[in-house]
Amino acid sequence: MKRFLLTSIVVCLACSAGAVDRPNILLMMVDDLGFSDFGCYGSEIETPRIDALAVEGLRFTQFYNTAKCHSSRVCLLSGLYCNQAGNQKLKRATTIAEVLGKAGYFTSMAGKWHLDKQPTDFGFQRYWGHLSGATDYFVGDKTFRLNGEVWNEFDEDFYTTDANVDWSMKFIDEALESGKPFFHYIAFNAPHYPLQAPKADIQKYLGRYDDGWKQIRKTRFEKQKRLGIFPADMPLPPMPEHVPEWATMTDQEREFEGFRMSIFAAMVDRVDQNIGRIIDYLKSKGQLDNTLIILCSDNGACPFERSKNIDIPPWEGKSFYLYDASWATVGNTPLRHYKQTQHEGGISSPLIVHWPKHIKNKGGWERDPGHLVDIMATCIEVGNANYPVAENIEPLQGKSLAPLFQGLERAGHNEIYFQFTSCRALRQGDWKIVSFYGQKWELYNIADDRCEQIDLAGKFPERVAEMSARWQELAKNKDHLAGKQIKPVSNKPSTHAQGTWHKSNVSKDWKMPQF
Repeated sequence: MKRFLLTSIVVCLACSAGAVDRPNILLMMVDDLGFSDFGCYGSEIETPRIDALAVEGLRFTQFYNTAKCHSSRVCLLSGLYCNQAGNQKLKRATTIAEVLGKAGYFTSMAGKWHLDKQPTDFGFQRYWGHLSGATDYFVGDKTFRLNGEVWNEFDEDFYTTDANVDWSMKFIDEALESGKPFFHYIAFNAPHYPLQAPKADIQKYLGRYDDGWKQIRKTRFEKQKRLGIFPADMPLPPMPEHVPEWATMTDQEREFEGFRMSIFAAMVDRVDQNIGRIIDYLKSKGQLDNTLIILCSDNGACPFERSKNIDIPPWEGKSFYLYDASWATVGNTPLRHYKQTQHEGGISSPLIVHWPKHIKNKGGWERDPGHLVDIMATCIEVGNANYPVAENIEPLQGKSLAPLFQGLERAGHNEIYFQFTSCRALRQGDWKIVSFYGQKWELYNIADDRCEQIDLAGKFPERVAEMSARWQELAKNKDHLAGKQIKPVSNKPSTHAQGTWHKSNVSKDWKMPQF
C-alpha cells in the first residue's frame, strides 16, 4: 500500500508541475568541507544561514560523494558514476543543465568547473567562474571565463566566494526576466585550499582553537549527539595514531595550528554569509517559496599538508596556507579518514535540502543512504523533465530523493559503488567493504560501526569474497575501468596513514601575521 501511495503522489506531483508551477532549482556545492564543518552538523563555526535552511529543511546523515573534487562533480552533473560518465570529458553522459534546458529551464552556473571544456559546452546558458581545480581567492587565475570568453576583471575588492554569488544573482535576474524557471548551480571553491579569507573574518576566530584538535573534536561530537545525528550512548573513537598530541607541541606550533584552523573557519563562515545573501535575494524577488535548494560537499575534509608562501598573510593573494590531517580529523568528526579515501570520512558529507511546503519532517534527519548520482534524478522528477535514451549515453545510475522529502520510502540503492585511484569500496545494505590505497579489504557493518573501528573481514571471509567479486564486476562492466584500476587488492594489512598527511612546511621563523 505504501509503494502504491508513493507512486500516486509522485505522479500527481509531476502532473501538477507545469511550465509555470515547476520549482526553480538552486544547487550549491562546497569544496573540501568535512562531515561536521557546518554548525547544523556539529561545528563551532558560525553558519546561521545554513543552519536556518536545515531547520526548515531536511538533513541527510548518510549522503555519499566520491572523495575527490572532479569525480564528485561528474557524478553530481551526470547522475552516473565517474568513469561510467566518461570522467572529465563526460563522453558517455548528459548533464542536468542539458536535460533541464530541453525541458524549458533557464540554466546557469557560477564557480569552479574542474572538468574538460567549459560549462557552456554542457548545457549551461550562462557561466562565470574558473575552469581550474583551485584558485587564489583574491587574485584569481588565468582560467576565469564569462560565457565562454576570457574574464580577468579582478579588482582590489575581489574575493572568489563573494563573486560567485554576485554573478549568481545577475544570472538569476536574467532567468526571471525570461519567465522561465531557473536551474542555477553554484560551485564554491571554498573551503578548498589555499586557505584565504578576509582579515575581519579570520580575526573573529582567533583563539577559538587554542584548546587543540582533540578537545574541539570531542565538543563537536557531543553537539552531534544532542542534534540527533548519532545515538547519545555512542562512544567517540580515539584520535588516530598519526595525529600528534597537542600538549607535546611547541608554543609556536600550537599557535600556527590554531591560526590556520581559524582561516578555515573564516572561509566556511564567509560561505554562510554569501548563502545568506542569495537567500535574501530570492526572498526579495518572491522566489524562495518556489525554489528547491540543495546544498552538498564534494568530499570529506582534506588532509594534505602543502603549505607555502606563509610569510604572506592569508588575507592577501599569493598566500598558500593549508591544514593537515589533524584538523581534517576534526572536520570529519567522528568518521574515519579523509578526502581521497573511501572510508566514511572521505565519502560522507552534509546534504541539506530546503523546499518550502514540500518538506514534511522539517528540521529532521533523513537516514536513507544517498549519493551524488541521485541529484540528477531528483532534478528530473521535480522539474518534470526526461532523461534521454541514446546509444552514446549511459542509463541513469541515480535514484530520485524526492519521495524522502515527504517522508516516504523510495526506490533506493541495493548497492553503492566507490572508487578513486587505488582506494575503493562497496556498500550493500549495512555491509561495506573498503580498501585503503589498494591494501587488504576491510569489512564493516555500518549500522553498528559507522566509524569503521571493528574490521570483520576475518570473521566473514565469504562475504568479503562475494562483495569484492561484485566490486570487480561493477568496476569493469558498469564503471568501464581497466588495467591498474581494477588490479586486485594486496594482502597487506591497511596502514591507515600517509606521509603526505603531516609534512609540515612551517619554519621556526614563522610568526602570527599582525592584525
